Amino acid sequence: MSEQKTIKVTQIGSPISRRYDQRQTLVGLGLNKRHRSKVLKDTPEVRGMINKVQHLLRVEDAK
Repeated sequence: MSEQKTIKVTQIGSPISRRYDQRQTLVGLGLNKRHRSKVLKDTPEVRGMINKVQHLLRVEDAK
């Protein structure tokens, strides 16, 4: 069986003074406060959400 690749996403920026859609994108990724991390499946949908708020995130390969 092939394993699904995962990535670790950490929020490093605050959603305060950001557009509503950027705040909602962070919520969609499961993040809402700085320095919180989430391990997510590496799918095109997740990558698109990360691209939208890349200035607020740090992305690493999950191990």
